[in-house]
Amino acid sequence: MTGEGGIGAFKPSVSGAILILLIALGLASFSGGLMKILTDTMEPALISFFRFLGYFIILFPLALFKHGKKVFRPAYPKVQMLRGCALVLGNTAFIYGVQHVDYANSIAILYIYPFLMISLSVWILNETVSRGTWLGVFGGFAGVILVLRPNIIQMDFNGLFIVFTGLMVALQMLLNRKLGMTSSPLIVAVWGAFVACFISSLFVPFFWNVPSKTELSIIIILSITTALSQTLMIIAMSWASADKVAPFTYFEIPSATLVGFLLFQTLPDFFSWVGIVLIIFSGVLVKLFSGKAQLRLRDKF
Repeated sequence: MTGEGGIGAFKPSVSGAILILLIALGLASFSGGLMKILTDTMEPALISFFRFLGYFIILFPLALFKHGKKVFRPAYPKVQMLRGCALVLGNTAFIYGVQHVDYANSIAILYIYPFLMISLSVWILNETVSRGTWLGVFGGFAGVILVLRPNIIQMDFNGLFIVFTGLMVALQMLLNRKLGMTSSPLIVAVWGAFVACFISSLFVPFFWNVPSKTELSIIIILSITTALSQTLMIIAMSWASADKVAPFTYFEIPSATLVGFLLFQTLPDFFSWVGIVLIIFSGVLVKLFSGKAQLRLRDKF
């Protein structure tokens, strides 16, 4: 990549964006597993702080080396700060929510965000959404329900934390696209990490505890996977419109299944596998329909 344009010698394509998105989601699933492990011994506020601190420490030197003083003069600074706020608020809300809500219920609620992302893209990015895309989104959500089969009857109000997280994720992914088209993804990622780290640091004095060696090792790995997943997510969203990539976010479920097996020794049953197949089919369906959709994009910031 060269300069502020972000793409440089690479030619963006929808297929490339989808592939990058799938890699980012796999890394995000692994990060989620690491955060779940940390909740056994650390407060959510501390987990968020250490995650974004490590994320910033990793990316800032790289961004400074590659882009120099441009790091301190990003495009749309207010939007950069808004994205950072959405990042830390969504992350912290999810950690608090998943402490009190069944994990299956939490993930099912979180997957409201593709609906929100597509709906908000009409307003924020002025994009036209095809009927085939809506069909794929609903198909993907049906697959999620099959995989997770949430127990709605026992849902409590702590699930609102996860709903809020879904809204923050949708907003963040749309801002990824907006910022990724005008700035280097590396600069966008650094600013998100900086703002998230600053906000979360305000709560550290209330929950401070020195991490153990094991916790520190997990935090380092978490920081690396977070830096990679966030940067790749920005690249993917800058290469393709929201309606083309939103249904593919459901691929996080199969990757989360693999993470669950590796970290927690859990495997999906028959209905879960049926749901995973439906998720994949829905993503492919949207890819076919989205090629025929006419998209419009105008600046609103």
